[in-house]
Amino acid sequence: MFFDNLNDLCSFSERVDSRTIYVGHRPCPDTEAFIPSKFCDNRIVSSKYTVWNFLPKNLFEQFRRIANFYFLIIFLVQVNCLRPPPAVFSHTSILFAHTLCLSPKGYEDWLRHKADKEVNKYPVTVLEDGRSVKKESEKIKVGDVVEVVEDETFPCDLILLQSSREDGTCFVTTASLDGESNHKVSLCTSHSIFYHFCCLSVFNHLGTNITSLGPENLLLKGATLKNTKKIYGVSVYTGMETKMALNYQGKSQKRSAVEKSINAFLLVYLSILISKAVVCTTLKYVWQSKEGQDEPWYNQKTQKEKDTNMYLKMFTDFLSFMVLFNFIIPVSMYVTVEMQKFLGSFFITWDKDFFDPEIQEGALVNTSDLNEELGQVEYVFTDKTGTLTQNNMEFIECCIDGFQYRYRDTQSEVDGFTVTDGPEKEELFLRALCLCHTVQVKEAGSEVLVDQVDGIDGLLSQPEEERGFIASSPDEIALVKGAMKYGFTFLGLESKSMKIKNRQNDIEEYKLLHVLNFDPVRRRMSVIVQTKSGETLLFCKGADSSIFPRVRPEEVDRIRMHVERNATEGYRTLCVAYKQLSAEEYAMADTGLREARLALQDREEKLMAMYNQVEMGMSLIGATAVEDRLQEEAAETMEALQGAGMKVWVLTGDKMETAKSTCYACRLFQRGTELLELTVRTLEDEKLNSDQKLHELLQEYHNKAVKDAPPVKAGVTRSWSTANQDYGFIIDGATLSLLMNPPHDADASQYKSLFLQICQNCTAVLCCRMAPLQKAQIVKMVKNSQGSPITLSIGDGANDVSMILEAHVGIGIKGKEGRQAVRNSDYAIPKLKHLKKLLLAHGHLYYVRIAHLVQYFFYKNLCFILPQFLYQFFCGYSQQPLYDAAYLTMYNICFTSMPILAYSLLEQHISIEILLHNAALYREIANNAMLRWRPFLYWTVLGIFQGLMFFFGVRFLFSNPALQDNGQVFGNWSYGTIVFTVLVFTVTLKLALDTRHWTWINHFVIWGSLAFYVFFSFFWGGIIWPFLKQQRLYFVFANVLSSVSAWLVIIILILLSLLPEILLVVLRKPRGHHSQQVYCSLPFPPLSLNSSFLPYPSYFLIFSLIYLLFCSSFILHHVLTRCNVTQSQPITRYLKLYSYVKQDFGQAECL
Repeated sequence: MFFDNLNDLCSFSERVDSRTIYVGHRPCPDTEAFIPSKFCDNRIVSSKYTVWNFLPKNLFEQFRRIANFYFLIIFLVQVNCLRPPPAVFSHTSILFAHTLCLSPKGYEDWLRHKADKEVNKYPVTVLEDGRSVKKESEKIKVGDVVEVVEDETFPCDLILLQSSREDGTCFVTTASLDGESNHKVSLCTSHSIFYHFCCLSVFNHLGTNITSLGPENLLLKGATLKNTKKIYGVSVYTGMETKMALNYQGKSQKRSAVEKSINAFLLVYLSILISKAVVCTTLKYVWQSKEGQDEPWYNQKTQKEKDTNMYLKMFTDFLSFMVLFNFIIPVSMYVTVEMQKFLGSFFITWDKDFFDPEIQEGALVNTSDLNEELGQVEYVFTDKTGTLTQNNMEFIECCIDGFQYRYRDTQSEVDGFTVTDGPEKEELFLRALCLCHTVQVKEAGSEVLVDQVDGIDGLLSQPEEERGFIASSPDEIALVKGAMKYGFTFLGLESKSMKIKNRQNDIEEYKLLHVLNFDPVRRRMSVIVQTKSGETLLFCKGADSSIFPRVRPEEVDRIRMHVERNATEGYRTLCVAYKQLSAEEYAMADTGLREARLALQDREEKLMAMYNQVEMGMSLIGATAVEDRLQEEAAETMEALQGAGMKVWVLTGDKMETAKSTCYACRLFQRGTELLELTVRTLEDEKLNSDQKLHELLQEYHNKAVKDAPPVKAGVTRSWSTANQDYGFIIDGATLSLLMNPPHDADASQYKSLFLQICQNCTAVLCCRMAPLQKAQIVKMVKNSQGSPITLSIGDGANDVSMILEAHVGIGIKGKEGRQAVRNSDYAIPKLKHLKKLLLAHGHLYYVRIAHLVQYFFYKNLCFILPQFLYQFFCGYSQQPLYDAAYLTMYNICFTSMPILAYSLLEQHISIEILLHNAALYREIANNAMLRWRPFLYWTVLGIFQGLMFFFGVRFLFSNPALQDNGQVFGNWSYGTIVFTVLVFTVTLKLALDTRHWTWINHFVIWGSLAFYVFFSFFWGGIIWPFLKQQRLYFVFANVLSSVSAWLVIIILILLSLLPEILLVVLRKPRGHHSQQVYCSLPFPPLSLNSSFLPYPSYFLIFSLIYLLFCSSFILHHVLTRCNVTQSQPITRYLKLYSYVKQDFGQAECL
């Protein structure tokens, strides 16, 4: 039985503080009172919906939108209000819209279910009733004894009971959790000798023994067993209670900035709608108050109408006007937006540049709702290990006693390592590299390929066998390999005896006495060894800032320059020192270290004091430079993001020196960058406590980086001139905790405000020694800061999931191991370098497309409904529709929907090559530039102008209603049809004017939509439909086209409506440094950024089309009048027209 109080191990409030677990579910003894606890199963759930809650939950989310709730209200009103337009058309539109909105959500969640199923159905081995049983991973329960073999992943959080290794340890890698590929050591429980296997069942001889557990006994879900044939562990936390799952935090509904802008614009148009309804209702009763207007002789009221309450009637009329004008708020816009997002996401998936041949995979889109957010990112939060770097260390060079040594491939090019340069110092340095570490040699015969090292020939007298190493830090492996290159090979550790082979192939043996482990405060580690001759030596390696104060100053001066140069070049540097201990010094150190390790109180402080005492008075030997290889094009990608105006923050759990080197290598920190450090080391002060020192440093950095800094232009992230100073900010996890949760007498909001202001004025920020939830706290703090900037988080491990979920946009990198980050991300890419194109090209284009889509939809619906509003002033406010019900429904669904959908999917106002090579273009659309109030006002004014032009232009035509040769006058449906024809052609041609990237699809949908409108109007008005009680447009469209005056007005109104914008664009001179590539349409540059690689193609096409329409109008008019079509019986009209067209056109009298 375990009483495993894991509160100190992993302090999560969601877990039970303590739990009693019977290993293998053995029965509880009668002498013990035990109430079984209910624990969750081992299922992992990253999906959002189930089969049962998909429909209600999705509908709830849909109706949380203002527009959808409004449409629901209008739907309910139309159920009880059969006028003005028939409700069936609007009901069909709303049902169709919500069906299309549900489909992408269901598809995306199905993909998540599929990924979860792969994890939950993974087969595992469980010991059950004395035998091994294969189970699915989701069926593991707390208390099960699980068998894991080498290279398998732990299916849940386990306590290690037994290992195949003799020392009771096992090695694990956590690459899928934190991206680190180095090996970590886990230990069996301290009383594991009491557990043995009898018929493969586990029991405890002592029965009531209490075992104290620590982090070294825990095997985390997602980690992988390495260099150990087999282990047995008892499951203690399963499913969503595992550490990996708890680090995910909760999933929140992410909404884009475009959606927020749509809601704001919607409120404006809703106000316009209500205003129109109020004005019309008021004017109706003012007009009816005049004598004879309320009850004319030809329209007497019934008794029921006379008895109706006046206020109820006014409210009913108000609702009728609301229904009549409700088309100003486009339900189809939401359908088109959803389709654009869903279909547009496939362009990311299909992009061949995102395909990685190494893993044979491309990009993945888990959430298509955020495509446009990729074009609005202001802050990028990135992990280091596995994201910026490959976590693959390589020994580059070293410096010994002031001389630089760099390894070459041939023996003749080995710099410095010759007899004349002092071999004693060199060999001492190489021995220090071989002894000062915790590396273990890989077990012989193991099939796992870990850290294989090629044989060294030339420097060694005999070729060495391939040798692999295991260590908790990849730096140590790189240093041991570096020593091998120069002839000193570490052979392994056996029974506290370390063996190395020197250049002469002699075996040297050292007794390991003590290991002074590395910690982030000391930033160094040491070993005390004893030679065969009895000498006691201390070897120490660590950061230069922790080694230099403990050696002689004259030794420092010879090496400092090399260390600083290597650090600036992005290498990870370590200094190496040694000290020879006398018998008395070692005896004192040995006694002090043993007493400190056995202390029951203040153990850490006593150990720290002894470490500092022993490591004084050392001699500096040299320094090393190790390269942590960056991901492919990592530096170029970071530079491009900064050039695009984004702030880059590196959030990592690594130590500061390592992360700082990576930032230099990625060019986030430059040579001239002044680093502002806020860490545990900088808070150390004998006079002030940590809180006071924190406040003092924050004020100092704030004065330096904010108050005294010159004003920075918007969008500029790095000052390239020497006059301005660049700053970089560094903070660690402990200081961040103090900053986020200061003492009660301190103001937390003031600390956060100072911290954010400093960071916003720095070119880059480095946060090291961060816990997963601290990463999420950082992202949340920036996300909720002033201005609500758009944030993006990118990582590859499970420890990055919390910040990926917290950011507006989460991106996972498809590493070789583990897919937790990918499964919980919004987008997944194979390599970091793909982030550049994802943001600068895809993100830019997606934002421009959808912004134009939104503005265009509001514009065309304002053009659509304004004539309907003006018509009420001429029909006695009777709620008489200007357009036929079919036109009301088909306008947004068929006539004008496909062109804007094609535009929003295919438009490239700037070519992708230009976007990638000129990152500054990303700034031009920053801060939601195309959906601000200024461009929105322009589109609204344009819609009002064209709506007035449509209505009053046709009214001018109807000043003499006898527009046909026979003197027959046009009616109100002819009036509405002409207005509608001008409307459809104008808004479609307006989109054609805005199109810069023409494809055959654009041509097909634009000209096809216009042709379909003409065909539909002939077809709808040329047949008697039996299911319609009244057919208002019967042959109206053909009658209209029989009038030359109608043709002339239609063409002139289209030209006049489009002419102002055409003139503004044509006459306006391009400006700016991109004028040869990009020009901006008036009057607001953010409105549409247009590429000039096709010189005004839209205008040429449109004028050609209008010319053809003008010529064909006379031909069609003569055909209709020559056949006397308008005076024929309805059934024979089309037959006459058909027979006339069949005749030889050259023999017709009209020609």
